[in-house]
Amino acid sequence: MDASGGAPEPGQAPARLTSGRIAWMVVRVAGTIFALGTLYYLLPLDHSSTQFAITTLVIGLVGFVALVAAQVRIIVRSRRPTARAVQALATSVSFFLLLFASTYVVLAALSPANFGGPLSHSDGLYFTVTVFATVGFGDITAKSELARSVVTGQMLADLAVLGLAVRITVDAARRGGQRQARAQQGRSEPEPPQ
Repeated sequence: MDASGGAPEPGQAPARLTSGRIAWMVVRVAGTIFALGTLYYLLPLDHSSTQFAITTLVIGLVGFVALVAAQVRIIVRSRRPTARAVQALATSVSFFLLLFASTYVVLAALSPANFGGPLSHSDGLYFTVTVFATVGFGDITAKSELARSVVTGQMLADLAVLGLAVRITVDAARRGGQRQARAQQGRSEPEPPQ
């Protein structure tokens, strides 16, 4: 196995989740979320056109799907599939939320009619999380048809993230565990006579 927790080498047992590994996982998850959040707050978001904002959102969603697909492969091959699944979900959901938050900030800057005024990065993230959590306090609302369409798209994508991405990640962790069990079983059985 490589140091990053990749697939175990033949004859190598699956790694156990020790308190040190759990602590390292928490640090990695927190670091990833911090890095994505920092990037979100520091990136100068392009306020040039609605078409560019929507195109960027679509490209970002394609990137999100690619990220989840890559993470599934990593989870299945990992010696610690459950830990990898937790890290993958934290990364994927953070990326997803920040992608929509960026879109809302840009749409609000393009036209006050979209949200009734500009949104700061914090406002955009707050609005995105309230939509994701289905809380919707009503203090920030989508006012234009375009903004409502994007919010509706987020709601539908939220269902996909909550349903499909979580399911796929959990299944990948399960498959990784089964693969490890089969590998262990194969090593514990005596060789058949030749």
